[in-house]
Amino acid sequence: MFVEVNTESKSLNIKQILTFSNDSEDVLTSFILNDWNNAFSNVNTPLAKRFSDEFYRGFHLANDEERGSTNNLTIIDPNNLFLSWERLKNNPDLIIVKLREKLAPHKKIVLQLSYTVKIPSDKFTKYGYDELGGFNLNNWFLTPARYENFEFTNYSNVNLDDIANGLSNYDVDIKTTKGFVVTSDLDTVETVSDENNTIYKLSGKNRNNFNLFIEPKLTFYNYKNSTLEVLSNLKEKKVSSIQQAIIVDRIINYTSNSIGDYPYKKIIVSQTDYDRNPFYGLNQLPSFISPFSDEFVFEIKFLKTYLNAFLKNSIQLDKRKDGWIYDGIQVYVMMKYIDEYHPNEKMLGNASTFKLLKSFNLTNLDFNEQYSYFYMLMARKNLDQPLGDPKNSLIKFNEQIASKYRAGLSLRFLDDFLENNSVTTSIHQFYANNKEKQASSKDFESTIKSNTTKNINWFFNTVINTREIIDYKFSDVSKTNDSIYFSIKNKTGVIVPVPVYGIKHGEIVFKKWIEPKSNDSIFKFERKNADKIVLNFKNEVPEYNLRNNWKSLKSFFPNNRPLKFVFMKDLEDPYYNQVLYVPTLTYNFYDGLSPGLRLHNKTILDKPFTFDVNPAYSTKANTVSGSASFAVNQNYRNSALYNVRYSLSGSYFHYAPDATYLRINPTVQLRIREDDFRDNHKQLILFRQILVNREKSNIVINNTAENYSVFNAKYINNKTEVTNHFNLINDLQLSGKFGKISAELAYRKLFENNRQINLRLYAGSFLYNTSNTDYFSFALDRPTDYLFDYNYYGRSEDSGFYSQQLIMAEGGFKSKLDNQFANQWISTFNAGYTIWNFVEVYGDVGFMKNRTQNIKFVYDNGIKLNLVPDYFEVYFPVYSNNGWEISQNKYKEKVRFVFTLSPSVIINLFKRKWL
Repeated sequence: MFVEVNTESKSLNIKQILTFSNDSEDVLTSFILNDWNNAFSNVNTPLAKRFSDEFYRGFHLANDEERGSTNNLTIIDPNNLFLSWERLKNNPDLIIVKLREKLAPHKKIVLQLSYTVKIPSDKFTKYGYDELGGFNLNNWFLTPARYENFEFTNYSNVNLDDIANGLSNYDVDIKTTKGFVVTSDLDTVETVSDENNTIYKLSGKNRNNFNLFIEPKLTFYNYKNSTLEVLSNLKEKKVSSIQQAIIVDRIINYTSNSIGDYPYKKIIVSQTDYDRNPFYGLNQLPSFISPFSDEFVFEIKFLKTYLNAFLKNSIQLDKRKDGWIYDGIQVYVMMKYIDEYHPNEKMLGNASTFKLLKSFNLTNLDFNEQYSYFYMLMARKNLDQPLGDPKNSLIKFNEQIASKYRAGLSLRFLDDFLENNSVTTSIHQFYANNKEKQASSKDFESTIKSNTTKNINWFFNTVINTREIIDYKFSDVSKTNDSIYFSIKNKTGVIVPVPVYGIKHGEIVFKKWIEPKSNDSIFKFERKNADKIVLNFKNEVPEYNLRNNWKSLKSFFPNNRPLKFVFMKDLEDPYYNQVLYVPTLTYNFYDGLSPGLRLHNKTILDKPFTFDVNPAYSTKANTVSGSASFAVNQNYRNSALYNVRYSLSGSYFHYAPDATYLRINPTVQLRIREDDFRDNHKQLILFRQILVNREKSNIVINNTAENYSVFNAKYINNKTEVTNHFNLINDLQLSGKFGKISAELAYRKLFENNRQINLRLYAGSFLYNTSNTDYFSFALDRPTDYLFDYNYYGRSEDSGFYSQQLIMAEGGFKSKLDNQFANQWISTFNAGYTIWNFVEVYGDVGFMKNRTQNIKFVYDNGIKLNLVPDYFEVYFPVYSNNGWEISQNKYKEKVRFVFTLSPSVIINLFKRKWL
């Protein structure tokens, strides 16, 4: 390739001679070129859809100058004739080239390509041009796709760094403006300069890709040892260059001993690569918190990034289909490295030495124990996915964290079971045999099997290729002075080996692997004075639940866990019954500030049973208030109905200055999802009975029906992403005095010009209504909330600031009209459209019918400040049935607002992009 860099237009003019060799045994009539840079060309590519699925709106709202593309492509064959080509319909970043003549096995064809590449901004993926005028180029040129199993891979760019290129030899000339520096992991053959330009001549053989940085100022420094040159720009100013060199040399040598020698002369370890795949935990800590030494932080960053580059550059697997092998080897080697060089390091570093934090299980875990907890975070939510699934099918948290960690844990589990470093030996052999040719997961599997006489089909069939969970527990245990007799219950039916430990005073006195085939198998071990037996004590097996893994051999109650009170939040501790306590402060207009103490058992990992009790003191009413809930979660692993939640909740607060309410709410909730976990389409079916006991108020006028009970059935159908949101809610309510049914349909669309349209249709009708009050009626602008579902700060206020709080429910109007309620039926339509940035215009129209009255037509419109959608919004009415509201007296009392202080609601705003 001859590449001319235009730093002003952020483009590359490329002349390319492509010698395509048919190394297969098949006759080819066409082949595929990967053109992943063109994935940035518009908002309809698979990459753009991926961004939208993960709630990243930056690409959708970018201008054309910030996006990338490949243009003006011509392909000329050996006869100087133009070849026809076309982009795949649903994959505009893949080009199919049609040959004039069939290409026989082991024959070659030389093609001349000419094209222009527009480089995208690096703000989308961290690859591209940056604000300083430099370029970090990745997957920017046309190259033949990998050919395997009688076909070319046709993977689109979805920001996973898993391009499937065929192995190639590269000769690349980079012509750039003088003053710019080129850094690459290709070999530098020659550098030629004149007054205005510099040409860098680069070369590399048997590569699937290469790195290329073009910078106005060199940011890379290099380390050399006897075998390899490392180019790195990892940011770490607090560690001396000598100490960095020592760490780098140690990691290079350790990797060579653990995996094998790197086949190329140079390797790049960049800050970009680390930022795209950080060590989660380290990167979440604020800069002013330093539980780890600066040297350790640099070491972990370099180790993780170096291993990632080392493996992906030199092992020629299908990175999308067999990604678990890269992840597994990387994490496995990292864990072994920590065992050797930092065996006493804790998950949160020296935080375990702080007196206030010593009691937390989170701070006392060994560094390597964190991997299983990140995996369990997804497993307990029923969101884990098979390790063998392609990377593009994984939800973001699994792709970047949980599945990576489980892959490493699984290899460590297998190595511990096989003993004699069988997995390490297998990795060495696999690497040596396949670093210069295409390989597959079958090659990896056969290599491991060749190094053991044990049957390990269960590892690949179950641990790798299914999402079956492992959960053993002791059933019957008996003991004598010399022996232990026990049987094990397999709670999930998944048969894999598990280690049994004997513990005395916290020390291991024996360890044996067993392979339980059935629940009635009896095992006998020599006791060796053990006072406790534990399954999976060191968590070698990626097990679903560790709380049922031990039996005491000295107590009358074999599983008596002491009670442990923990402040705020902690990881689950299998040896204690944890009660977490958190000071709380809630607010509403009638109770005022209400300090309280929340007691619950919700550790970081989800549990099948949770309780949450929050007594509080109402400073304004000088009474006790608060809430409590108890819930049982039941996950279904292999069906669309993936979760059923049974709960009982209650709350006791003031609804008026002189009156309280008690709400009891038993609920059954059924959650349904698609087979594709990445699909944001979710459904929910809810059944509940709401029992309300209200004290009579002498202040609130509309205060009939103090005590009542309502049965509520609800169906929710939702699909949301950054560019489109759809939500359907059907609702049925039955009570002694009324029955009603309603439906709500909402749609939101974000356009390329950053304009957004919101549409909502609501319709509701009473089935019967014998109530003589509007308390249960449909509301036009402010529901009475007789079910106490909404977080009103002043729920009974009909004037003043608190009455201006808007809950987008029922009629959804923003203006306060004379006719606020409908006791027969209601139908409304709400719309909003962005006119600039976060400023929208809105309009509402509707019809409402009350008994003994004619149908009434209602409307309003105004301006909305959409500061944080659904969380912080302000509405300014302009015109309605009331006339020109903007010119009327006391206009500020007509302004409405949406605002939430609930931490759980705000957390959902950030959590959705991961799940």
